[in-house]
Amino acid sequence: MQKRAAVLIAAGAVMASAVTAAPSTAEPRTTEPQAAALTWKACATKQYPKLQCATVRAPLDHEDPRGEQVTLALSRIPHTAKTSQGPLLVNPGGPGASGLDMAGFVAASLPAKVAAQYDIIGFDPRGVGASKPSLDCKPGYFAPVRPDSLPRDVDTERTNLTRAASFARACDDKYGALLRHMGTVSAAKDLDVIRQALGAEKISYFGYSYGTYLGAVYAKLFPQRVRRAVLDSVVDPQAVWYQANLAQDLAFDARHKAFLAWVARHDATYRLGTDPAKVEARWYAMRAALAKAPAAGKVGPAELEDTYLPGGYYNGYWPALAEAFSAYVNEKDTAPLAEAYASLAASDPTDDNGYSVYAAVQCRDAAWPRDWSVWHRDNWAVHAKAPFSTWNNAWYNAPCAFWPVGSSTPPDIANDALPPVLLFQATEDAATPYGGGLTVHRALRGSSLVVEEGGGNHAITLAGNACLDGHLARYLETGQVPRATTGGADKGTGTGTTADADAVCAATPEPKPRTTRAAAPLPHPAHRG
Repeated sequence: MQKRAAVLIAAGAVMASAVTAAPSTAEPRTTEPQAAALTWKACATKQYPKLQCATVRAPLDHEDPRGEQVTLALSRIPHTAKTSQGPLLVNPGGPGASGLDMAGFVAASLPAKVAAQYDIIGFDPRGVGASKPSLDCKPGYFAPVRPDSLPRDVDTERTNLTRAASFARACDDKYGALLRHMGTVSAAKDLDVIRQALGAEKISYFGYSYGTYLGAVYAKLFPQRVRRAVLDSVVDPQAVWYQANLAQDLAFDARHKAFLAWVARHDATYRLGTDPAKVEARWYAMRAALAKAPAAGKVGPAELEDTYLPGGYYNGYWPALAEAFSAYVNEKDTAPLAEAYASLAASDPTDDNGYSVYAAVQCRDAAWPRDWSVWHRDNWAVHAKAPFSTWNNAWYNAPCAFWPVGSSTPPDIANDALPPVLLFQATEDAATPYGGGLTVHRALRGSSLVVEEGGGNHAITLAGNACLDGHLARYLETGQVPRATTGGADKGTGTGTTADADAVCAATPEPKPRTTRAAAPLPHPAHRG
């Protein structure tokens, strides 16, 4: 998910089977423009005062390079070292997340001597943000209060399905001709248009979450153009997107239980009990109460799930979420819950754009069941094991059941033609479960896997773990990757879940309760879809 961060589950409806069209893997038939094709202008922000911006045109259909064009928005922090290592393209995930600010974030977060060696290039993928056209299928689609995500009766289920179908129909009405060209393969080919416009023979790449899949697809299509690549929190390419999202539901439920167990360990602060199971029961009682009386008229059960889902991405949100939970249960005070919703989950026009692109890419990328009975069966089965966000996630993806264009066939990203690729994966990551990192490690010959053992956060580099960041900086500076020794992974045991790792880093400590209630939390800087 976009606001909740990125590749959650799908749902469907009774429709005819989609026409499957295999994506072309040919490179765009374009001439190589020179660097002068880009005109960089200052676009400083308060946080990133050295940011520069430009645009480049790309074919809407890469099989028709002289046909209709789209505009891609770019950003840059230029290199300052005497010797440049060329462009480093960075992507925050999604699909649907804007990447313009990420150039500034990466440049500011890497060691200065490493950042200085690269032209760090951010970009808004096709359809996103400042790129044109910018998609917004149905403004206000997530305005509160939405129908209860849990379809306890036929009417609730029908209401949610009707709502999802209306979104797919709105996308078709506004962007019908564009939707066929909104998949990951088209976006990957756009990256090579950017490379050409930069005048670079090769690029380096750094992607989080969905950005790992985009990078892997680019590397499959253009292996000779990859200099270095970092994939952090890795999507399982064999499960896009239906099965990957069902797996996510199980993983997010486990992270939610980890949060509730943390609350129980800090009962002296939150007064919600010392037994995690009883704390969990209180959370679901809160959910049931909000179904009858939404907090501040805005936070019903669906919005409550939206609010607590970011805690599955980043445990730095746990103190604020625990405070809101405690205030609601113990003081009958809804204000902290409403504040947490406003900070972490409330939708705005940027999110409307991100969600529209999310749906357009994922619905186009791969086949989704068109028979609602399949979704009904699968989601109830997963819900029985993982009730936290399964149905919320189902409705988030339900437009794919009604999508107006057929699905593509995902490319096989297996690759033996690349330089060493550096992968990062936390063992308890919910958004991109650990198995995806192992799958890609095995599919990319010569890749190196760095594991954060026991870590449950998503997008783990440049987020405060010095061990992880040391491997990242060393690779970007020298191209060197860690390699497992006979006795196990570097700095680790090489046992259990980390047996395939080349290096193991300890997770950062869990957060502590706040001594005073602070303002609503700011997003984790590497919190991406």
